Amino acid sequence: MKIAITGIGTVSAIGLNCDETLQSLLNERSGVGKMHILGSNHKELPVGEVPYSDEQLKSMLELGNEPMPRTSLLGLMAAREALSMSKAPCDAFINGTTVGGMDLTEQNWHNYAEGKATENIRLHEAGESTNAIARHLNCDFTFIATPSTACSSALNAIFLGANLLRTGKAKRVLVGGSESLSKFHLNGFNVLMILDHEPCRPFDADRHGLNLGEGAGYLVLESEDDALNRGAEILAYIGGYANTCDAFHQTASSDNGEGAYLAMKNAIRMANIAPGDIVYVNAHGTATPNNDLSESAALLRLFGDKMPLVSSTKAFTGHTTSASGGLEAAICVMAMRNGFVPANLNWNSKAEGLIKPVMHTEKCELRYVLCNAFGFGGNESSLVLSAVPVELSEHSFNHAQPVASVDQTDDTDVSTYISAAEGRRMTAQMRRIVVAVRRAMKEAGIEKPDAIVCATRWGCMLQSMRFLTDMIDSDEQQLKPTPFIQSTHNTIASLIAIMTDNHGYNSTYSQGKESLQNAMTDIESQMSLGLIDSALVLEFDEQVEAWDNVLKLIDDKTNNTARAYVYKKGVR
Repeated sequence: MKIAITGIGTVSAIGLNCDETLQSLLNERSGVGKMHILGSNHKELPVGEVPYSDEQLKSMLELGNEPMPRTSLLGLMAAREALSMSKAPCDAFINGTTVGGMDLTEQNWHNYAEGKATENIRLHEAGESTNAIARHLNCDFTFIATPSTACSSALNAIFLGANLLRTGKAKRVLVGGSESLSKFHLNGFNVLMILDHEPCRPFDADRHGLNLGEGAGYLVLESEDDALNRGAEILAYIGGYANTCDAFHQTASSDNGEGAYLAMKNAIRMANIAPGDIVYVNAHGTATPNNDLSESAALLRLFGDKMPLVSSTKAFTGHTTSASGGLEAAICVMAMRNGFVPANLNWNSKAEGLIKPVMHTEKCELRYVLCNAFGFGGNESSLVLSAVPVELSEHSFNHAQPVASVDQTDDTDVSTYISAAEGRRMTAQMRRIVVAVRRAMKEAGIEKPDAIVCATRWGCMLQSMRFLTDMIDSDEQQLKPTPFIQSTHNTIASLIAIMTDNHGYNSTYSQGKESLQNAMTDIESQMSLGLIDSALVLEFDEQVEAWDNVLKLIDDKTNNTARAYVYKKGVR
């Protein structure tokens, strides 16, 4: 199968659509600046904001007064553009996000406690922000999914969409991601001391950190045959893709960039090309001291002295976190269509161990482009985009049955599977999950599965609520980093990867009650295509008093869940 891209849509600080985005890139015009929309006390921090209020965005989208997270507003705008460009509806929608409706939760936290504005509570879920977008698109979606792997979420959405096409599970897919700024993740990145007080400088010797941004980016994917049969314009092709885990640390990247290196190498291998065929790399390039050095190490390992042109576009848009992979993949398509490499803004000087990026917009024919998105937990994703068709294998979708299944509802036998030193660093829910994993892997007779995939409705709510409550009660002061570090939905998947030194595929889904179905569809499609032979699937949620008190208002209490399943290819 040859997978064609027939539509793209973008929203960010440099434009509300692809035309505006393209002009900003060509004119080297950054959207990073002073904060105007986000109501944070940290006005000293530059951000890449979409310069319109929620009310203005709703007016543009003709939505009326329906409560909707800003993540969904931005996503809806970009999704409509992608569908309009493609000129055809999709039957699957895969939307990467982590923040979800956190902005509404922040605004309504005190109202919730008083039993007010309860209609907004459900919108906190990452999956509900996806559903809100889907409701306003003229498509009959038979499959909706929400990958939530921090800053690699949108690229992972693209990968799942491609696999659905290759296994005949979908005919045409809308894939990418959306993320709005929130006080929660602004304060989280700030307490980690990785935000710059000036415009960021990716790969520069004097870099001091990133600028957060917001936005959305989507692609419409379908087979080349279907695109040609309906007379659609093909913008580019999916060449190859890969996701790996650095398995090193929850927020830091390894010195040698192992996960990034493996992701790039495997994506290029799938495309059946050599590293030297890559003309341009749209780097993750966050401008943090750690990421840029680690990514440079991975690039140097892969390309050596034949380094392609490299730039990070995050100095244009800010780091749009979960949306970055979709937005930057769309930017790569624009660059390929218009024959240029975007500038790496604000770069001044080279340092040992760092690659030298493209300083200004450079005219160039782009046949093969590599796009990187790396997330917390060492979740590393790379995508090859091609100007020419690339043949990818296909296979009928097959269902699988677990060879081991463990439901860990309490702390029974914890000491048998977890040392006291390990246990002290974990929440009770983490301990239950680790015990379930170790029991299931022992039962299945497997030490290191090819894939680790999680399913969760709420994510790591204990740490999320702890950080949110502290942030609100302290007026964004005196916050601790650990709750934020452990608050992402993919915390558990990365924890298990680190514990087992597993550099294989790693993902997490948060689509409400369909989260486990999302996870199963993912691993079954990969097994059908021969990409993996075994998988560890985890299902978890945790009961948290602060959140359950809120949920009582809508009679939707969370239960503690910690289940582990092991699947092997060929077992039915």
